[in-house]
Amino acid sequence: MADWHELLNELNAEQQEHAMLANTTMDRVRRKYLKALADLTGRNVIAYYSGFLTKGGVEGIDINDDDINSFMACIHGMDRSKGLDLVLHTPGGGIAATESLTTYLQKMFGNDIRAIVPQIAMSAGTMLALSCKSVLIGKHSSLGPIDPQIGGIPADVVVTEFARAYTEIKEDITKAHVWGPILNRYTPSFLTQCEYAVDWSKRFVRDSLVANMFSAEQDPGAMADQVVNALSSAAVNKAHNKHIHFDKLAELGIRVEALEDDQALQDAVMSVHHAFAHTMSSTTALKVVENHEGKAAVRHVQQQIPAPQISFGALQ
Repeated sequence: MADWHELLNELNAEQQEHAMLANTTMDRVRRKYLKALADLTGRNVIAYYSGFLTKGGVEGIDINDDDINSFMACIHGMDRSKGLDLVLHTPGGGIAATESLTTYLQKMFGNDIRAIVPQIAMSAGTMLALSCKSVLIGKHSSLGPIDPQIGGIPADVVVTEFARAYTEIKEDITKAHVWGPILNRYTPSFLTQCEYAVDWSKRFVRDSLVANMFSAEQDPGAMADQVVNALSSAAVNKAHNKHIHFDKLAELGIRVEALEDDQALQDAVMSVHHAFAHTMSSTTALKVVENHEGKAAVRHVQQQIPAPQISFGALQ
């Protein structure tokens, strides 16, 4: 495995040897390790990397509808009979975009999609991972809760809060004076929006689990319900950014594979991860979707341009 510092040394050496721009050097090194991972597994590989850890809060950093164009470019010409290993590093994003992307990937590869999470796939990233047949993660890797957020407000908390208010006021009308200012923060339709969002999130993940990860189980619906109920409850998880690791995921019945069980595979995956991490921290790249054949869709952020720009191929 090439660790963080070894990758940095390699990038520096490559740059000096070829006298090229740093971005071009990073492209070459990154693609070298993507190909090595594909050669090891015999499977197609697409890495979906967001720069949220170094460029947080920038527009376009989350899962959105533009991503499907990047995946279409990377999948074109692939031998889809080899299946797909989807390397995920994302804070999440819109459920509509995630649902659409999941549907597209399943049409391309059927159920033969494995998620690989070298570090973090949260929120809608967790939803995307759970749509796969299994999730390969390390001891340090994590998924997260799937409760939807509306304008930064946890929808499940709003639904719970309204239910609590109704119960307490029904039992003691004087509690209305306490709850009034709290409930007045919300618009009349906001509760219904939250209820719809919670239901949509649960149904999407449940259907995904039943259709793929749990499809061969005796009672896939019951297993899916257990996962959905645990990951969608704000009362259980306490915070939307909670990190959920291997043991808890396995306890819930999620098909997780330990990255550490195969040293060669661990080395290959972490080399890919470190190469992408260096790209995100050292270039204007905001998001990269890239396959093992060298095809890439790269979204950049520019200081003078509010909206990120997209380009296909090498970093600019």
